[in-house]
Amino acid sequence: MEDKPPVVSKQKSQLVCGVPTQVVCTAFSSHILVVVTQFGKMGTLVALEPGPVTGDVSKPVLTTRVLLGQDEPLIHVFAKNLVTFVSQEAGNRAVLLSLALKDKSLEGLQALRNVIQECQVW
Repeated sequence: MEDKPPVVSKQKSQLVCGVPTQVVCTAFSSHILVVVTQFGKMGTLVALEPGPVTGDVSKPVLTTRVLLGQDEPLIHVFAKNLVTFVSQEAGNRAVLLSLALKDKSLEGLQALRNVIQECQVW
């Protein structure tokens, strides 16, 4: 019998658009936690939950809800674009995303997605 740890986690530190960035991905039984920080703290916590499938069965709709921090439209857009692939690759599991970012550019978003992909635990 193989002993598998109850929680699997990976982390990576990297420069993203010249800003030191830390990413930590942790897989729990029902959720994936993704922490992305350029400040060394948790920041805004966003829950992304797969919703009912409408047209395309392979891509469920993710609903976002800010649990902690500032609830502004850019956070919702950034969260969906940053971790939709995480939910899909993890079998449409819910994702908790913690964001504390200095750089909110499109180039930064794409670079962050690559770093998150390197920390894959799902």
